[in-house]
Amino acid sequence: MRVRSILALIGTLSFAFTLGVASPAVLAQTQVDEPILEMHRAQRAGDRKRLSALLPQVAGHPLESWGAYWELRARLEQATAQEVQDFFTRYAGSYQEDRLRNDWLLLLGARKDWPAFTNEYRRFRMRDDRELRCYAALIEHLSNPGATSRDLVAEVRVNWHAQRDVDNGCQIAAEALVGARKMAVEDVWMKARLATEANRPRMARAAVEIVAPEAAAQVAELHSNPARFLAGRAVAVGQVRKELVLLALIRMAANEPDVAASTLENKWKVQLTQEERNWAWGSIGRQAAIRLSTQTLEHYAKVSRDADLSDDMLGWKARAALRAQTRPRNQPRWPQVLDAIEAMSEEGAREPTWVYWRARALLGTLPTLPASPTVRQAESAAAQRAQANKLLESIAGTRGFYEQLALEELGRKINAPPPPAPLTPEEKAAAKGNAGLNRALYAILIGMRGEGVREWNYSTNLVDGLGRSGGMGERELLAAAEMACQAQVWDRCINTSERTRTEIDQQQRFPMPFREAVLRRTEEIGLDPAYVYGLIRQESRFIMDARSSVGASGLMQVMPATARWTAKKIGLVNFTPNQITDRDTNIAIGTGYLKLVLDDFAGSLPLAAAAYNAGPGRPRQWRAPGGSGPQLEAAIWAENIPFNETRDYVKKVLSNTINYAAMLSGQPQSLKARLGTVGPREGGTAPDADLP
Repeated sequence: MRVRSILALIGTLSFAFTLGVASPAVLAQTQVDEPILEMHRAQRAGDRKRLSALLPQVAGHPLESWGAYWELRARLEQATAQEVQDFFTRYAGSYQEDRLRNDWLLLLGARKDWPAFTNEYRRFRMRDDRELRCYAALIEHLSNPGATSRDLVAEVRVNWHAQRDVDNGCQIAAEALVGARKMAVEDVWMKARLATEANRPRMARAAVEIVAPEAAAQVAELHSNPARFLAGRAVAVGQVRKELVLLALIRMAANEPDVAASTLENKWKVQLTQEERNWAWGSIGRQAAIRLSTQTLEHYAKVSRDADLSDDMLGWKARAALRAQTRPRNQPRWPQVLDAIEAMSEEGAREPTWVYWRARALLGTLPTLPASPTVRQAESAAAQRAQANKLLESIAGTRGFYEQLALEELGRKINAPPPPAPLTPEEKAAAKGNAGLNRALYAILIGMRGEGVREWNYSTNLVDGLGRSGGMGERELLAAAEMACQAQVWDRCINTSERTRTEIDQQQRFPMPFREAVLRRTEEIGLDPAYVYGLIRQESRFIMDARSSVGASGLMQVMPATARWTAKKIGLVNFTPNQITDRDTNIAIGTGYLKLVLDDFAGSLPLAAAAYNAGPGRPRQWRAPGGSGPQLEAAIWAENIPFNETRDYVKKVLSNTINYAAMLSGQPQSLKARLGTVGPREGGTAPDADLP
């Protein structure tokens, strides 16, 4: 089917989906789509026979390539090489071609068919599969072992260490490199440590099998009961035994950091090397920091060299030092913040989070100059201040939480950036003529969201309009985002526009669908519409039928039990659970609950956002007990939220809020003013003790 006819169908479907109508044209199109939707259901069920039977019925359909992919993928192990090549030829340049090539390469790697793998890998465009990258590095190593470069070893190490589960490619590549003495044994034990930190015993065991197969069986034991494992070990003898002890201490720290600290201090510190002790204390400190323990920095103080720690451990050390205010000035422990960040890897220290806090730490450790400072003193202080300002300038902008805080630290307010030049007719036409974008939108609009999102991302990230390698430029991204906006596929509109660095279209990045309904409701109950929009954007990206893995639904991602409770609280009569994805009902319940949460936390936007995401009980626990702690900058409090998801959520909701406020009001904004401070939790009963 031609791109133009696909566009017409997208327009019809988008209009129908938005208004909830079922015109004769839409009903007819639904009948046309039914075979591909049936194939979609069959592939989810793993019904190979059904896929083969339905394939002829989708010939000529806009999403025919998806049906052909599912059918061949289901029987790929039995397919001939010629069948696979025929698919590549027929669907050349498409996402489905490269997706099947990914699957085929994994199969060739598992079969150790290195010539076929090498030939096909040259044509592979995505290159985002870590296992395939390990296979490719392995083949290069095997072709000339003596010429194996450090870069090749680093490629395997990085991909292997980053993986979250065991795979064949990186495992056998690591085995080969260790066997050839190209990869250090320490790299293998580091993989075991990282896997143990992440509570992935199968992955830890696979790593140990490479260097100490005789000890691999003990990995399960130390994971299931580290205390018993350690109690049964006398004096550590040999590197293998010491590494196993360290793995057990890591697991013990995950559940009982104080017990792990005592066990390490009283029994094992003499037996372990300095580097091993440092890692153990870093693991204990990290777990204590996640629990907001007041002993965190005492644990970290026993680390003799911060460079021995992972970036994650150092991040939690920096967070703990931010939270541990010194008296009487109630300032973070800036020297320790600075030490932790400066010990991070170059990549880790580049994150906006740590760029901002490093700059703040430099400003916080500026020396107090005497009334008549020496030239050297004045120059040293000026150089330190200049370094801090340079760091802030490097990230300052409207893009995110720390970028906005950096702007304010430099003395500027947050304004909506000027719009880019309007898209030309030619730029719009190029996007509308992109077959991959059209297929992606079509798939999303008929209910195949996962497939549509993957094809959209592929078409904007990795190929041009003809399926050739190379991502889109900024103007092309704006045109693609505009195409998604017009189809009211808001998540693709936002995510695509966010990838531009210099051409910033704030209207695309922060759209305001359902504006009349949101503004009317927020005015009725006294909520800031910018805060509501900031939250919806983070919750659902304005996808009305969005549903989370835990059952939250609709624009504002409301849980069924919360919806029932809130409906009673706000007097919403005759509410039934099936109404939760209705736009106006979802907005009414979501904003009603948000208002109750906000009131419960005395108007604190960060606390209310945390409560909306993680439940109101947790942010109460994340505050110091009543009267025992200082007033923290809310940015420090937010950065210390133990849950990665909630920490990221709070920062993004507040950053979104500032951008929406600037757009809605047309006035400069202050993130710091909206953040405020977070003090210790108050005693007594909360205003809404039953708040879910």
